[in-house]
Amino acid sequence: MRVAEGGSVLVTGGAGYIGSHVVAELLAAGRRVVILDDFSNAARDVPERIAAIGPGAPELVEGDVRDAGVLDMVFSRHEIDAVVHMAGLKAVAESVAEPLRYMRVNVGGAVALMEAMLAHRVGRLVFSSSATVYGLPEANPIPEGAPLRAVNPYGRTKLVVEQTIGEVVAARPEFAAVSLRYFNPVGAHVSGLIGEDPRGVPNNLFPYVAQTAAGVRERLSVFGDDYPTPDGTAIRDYIHVVDLARGHLAALDFLLAGEGAGRHLAVNLGRGRGHSVLEAVAAFGAAVGRAIPYAIAPRRAGDVAESVADARLAAELFGWRAGLDLRRMCADQWAFQSRLLLR
Repeated sequence: MRVAEGGSVLVTGGAGYIGSHVVAELLAAGRRVVILDDFSNAARDVPERIAAIGPGAPELVEGDVRDAGVLDMVFSRHEIDAVVHMAGLKAVAESVAEPLRYMRVNVGGAVALMEAMLAHRVGRLVFSSSATVYGLPEANPIPEGAPLRAVNPYGRTKLVVEQTIGEVVAARPEFAAVSLRYFNPVGAHVSGLIGEDPRGVPNNLFPYVAQTAAGVRERLSVFGDDYPTPDGTAIRDYIHVVDLARGHLAALDFLLAGEGAGRHLAVNLGRGRGHSVLEAVAAFGAAVGRAIPYAIAPRRAGDVAESVADARLAAELFGWRAGLDLRRMCADQWAFQSRLLLR
């Protein structure tokens, strides 16, 4: 298994929202990066925008992570030291409607990727997981040792992949992996060049708020105002996408330094502090300079009252802590949205 630094990092899904920020941070740290993306949920000019941020530019391979031929070509042509696996489907409601598709893409993609990694003796993996593996938490903040009981197909695919990684590591102790359990990534790169630009109606709060502020949407729907929280709206741990991306770099450095050999570690990435939906909407209004119109709607099935990370393990293992606050998240999201209006 390759463990030495000096080659490239393969980022599957590297043209997506979070993936593009991970690639930008890797390049800023002097890493060589290969993106593998099929552009099913990413704009084709994202790699060019990443290059405009600099320094350097990623290499791009267009293809499906489930395609064994494409994977063999990538690993054969590039000296890959490690993989950050982010390619996959990610909408909870869509996963409920299309569970087989989510299992086929998310689990099938991870299996194909790990088969290629083992065939080419690449033994360091950072996996993009999710706090949805915890389901309905018993208490907050949520530690990594909390019960794992995903309540929707999307979350279950993340859990199955985590379990499969663990089984691979048990069978091949020279392999090492970190699964990063994201809480609620928001915001955009300070340049305004990359950010979250979903196709169709946004599934997440911040792009919907940004589109409402921009006049693309008439108003925001706030799902539920009768939760047992101070203002009745759900509380989430929002983390700036740049902090999240830097968490991947920290995990990668950890693995490439030879730490974690023969282990699969699950690590939360969050700020460890929650904000209610109405707090987030008010903060966005402050960034924009005007109130964001919203209406209260019924709760959505499966939503929990509160979800906040216990992020101490990331600090202990990697020395990583989130540093960008809610004000910065809103300002950067609005800068990106404003740039979209000019395109």
